[in-house]
Amino acid sequence: MKHPFAIQEDRLSLPDQQLHYRLYRNREAHSSRRLLLIHGAGVAGEDTWHMLTAFLSEWSEILVPDLRGAGGSYYPDGQEHAFDVHDLVNDMAALVDHMGWWQFDLGGYSLGGLVSMLLKQRCRDRVGKQYLLESAVLDRPDWGSTVELRRRYSEAAVHLRSVDRDQGIRQFLDTISPKRKVSVQAESVAVSRLARRPLGFANSLDAVTAAINTIDREVLLATQGDVSSFIGGQSVELMHQLHLSLAERMANWHYFMVPGTDHSLPFQKPRQIARIMNDELKRHLERV
Repeated sequence: MKHPFAIQEDRLSLPDQQLHYRLYRNREAHSSRRLLLIHGAGVAGEDTWHMLTAFLSEWSEILVPDLRGAGGSYYPDGQEHAFDVHDLVNDMAALVDHMGWWQFDLGGYSLGGLVSMLLKQRCRDRVGKQYLLESAVLDRPDWGSTVELRRRYSEAAVHLRSVDRDQGIRQFLDTISPKRKVSVQAESVAVSRLARRPLGFANSLDAVTAAINTIDREVLLATQGDVSSFIGGQSVELMHQLHLSLAERMANWHYFMVPGTDHSLPFQKPRQIARIMNDELKRHLERV
């Protein structure tokens, strides 16, 4: 399918990173709103968001960067290096400053959801509507269970750094989507995506695990704005319980279950999610 928007690719040169990004321009948008979309661990921005952006009608510009360790973003020496989530937040802040985006909406998937929440915490007055797709650290109601889950991701990262790379990828998939419907073709595509930069993927998993030890989830949640949260219908029940409880106790939290999907929901139902994102922005704007 030919993408309906004009697309520009470029790089931002930072002291320790060549940050690659894609800018989608919708010349038929009825507003000048802008949207930053941040991908998850192991899969680059284009792979994650390209199909979904084609159905987003409410933004004139959509910015899709590649985080450290993924896609076209590289360290100056071309090697993979460890980083933490605050490095990723710093990169995103530098990018929106570079673009001159002083007001923007924000979406994040998995690791990108955590980066999005931390960016909102830092730039409260600049971020408008927010979207989270199965955000990291919002996995389970009980914090102890969330920490234990990260330990299993760390085990997958160990395999990613060894000759057992595919075992690490499959362990990650089994941990994050234990109820997924496995088909040979879909599994092959998922493994192929995640295998493109295995060390960058491992560093991303470790960055979230390290963040678990320093982040106060309740404080982070209290700093968020109007959030639309998407959870795959086939994802674990405990994740649904957490987001349902957030929607019940927080007036700014709006929970959506996406039937027929698991953790790979932006790849599986991009049109449906985009439609809800469009509608959620309209709802938000009617209330402000």
